[in-house]
Amino acid sequence: MSDESPIILEVNSEYEITQRLDIWLSQQMLELSRSHIQKLISQGNVKVNDQLCTSKKAIVHQGDKIILVIPPPIPLAIEANDIPLDILYEDDALLIINKPAGLVVHPAPGHSEGTLVNALLAHCDSLAGIGGVQRPGIVHRLDKDTTGAIMVAKTDHAYQHLQAQLQAKTARREYLGVVYGSPKTDSGIINLPIGRHRVDRKKMAVTPVERGGKIAVTHWEVKERLGNFSMILFRLETGRTHQIRVHSAQVGYPIVGDTIYGKGRSVGVNLTGQVLHAWRLELQHPVSGELVEAIAPLPEDFLTLVEVLRKRFGLS
Repeated sequence: MSDESPIILEVNSEYEITQRLDIWLSQQMLELSRSHIQKLISQGNVKVNDQLCTSKKAIVHQGDKIILVIPPPIPLAIEANDIPLDILYEDDALLIINKPAGLVVHPAPGHSEGTLVNALLAHCDSLAGIGGVQRPGIVHRLDKDTTGAIMVAKTDHAYQHLQAQLQAKTARREYLGVVYGSPKTDSGIINLPIGRHRVDRKKMAVTPVERGGKIAVTHWEVKERLGNFSMILFRLETGRTHQIRVHSAQVGYPIVGDTIYGKGRSVGVNLTGQVLHAWRLELQHPVSGELVEAIAPLPEDFLTLVEVLRKRFGLS
């Protein structure tokens, strides 16, 4: 096995007794795909009860101790790309960008150029190694087609400080989105755990904690009712992958333009992606301790859709 620090897990639920090793591990390690898990097993990176196990079909039992080692990723050859950035805030420690739709945040195999990271390396040559080789400076992420404010750390100290704020829930992240439907109440909280979809591993889904789901909490408030649609302000208490999109769809109000979790029907406006925008970031500056607030102006698609809906339903 690799010399990297091992991850020690224990099978402690009766539900998990008859599961295959690769399935069980994929439910515990949501950031890893099942194919990646299977590769780790076959390459000798997993032990069951201190015995090397290379069979993905091995059955786990209640009380089993699973030891997983994840080798460091092979560094990508990341080149700086001169891509214009819409900068909302910048100093020696912190950078906040207004990300457009269609811009992938960090490189991945087969997609090594044209990302936000490539653009950041061209803008700031001190990012290398901060937060990892493949995600230098990236403190949190936004989906490819989600627009808005994303914070980037320029120093190791800033990176650790900002990460701690996210974990302690002191950094405030607010999104604006347009959803199908009109909620009966003006505000609420969605508290539903999220995990990897059991069939489509590229998707997330509401998943019980005992089956590998992680606690996910989204606060929401109706900002404007637009006939059969609504503009909603979302505030993240946790930051799970696709959290707002999954939660909104689960309670019956999917994000307009979301082809993965939404209804996918036309609304009469050409959209570049789901109508979800990271509107406001509020955080403590990692050096000065002062409050930093960044507001990302709504993109043209978003504004056009709202105006069309207002006219359609006689609201303007």
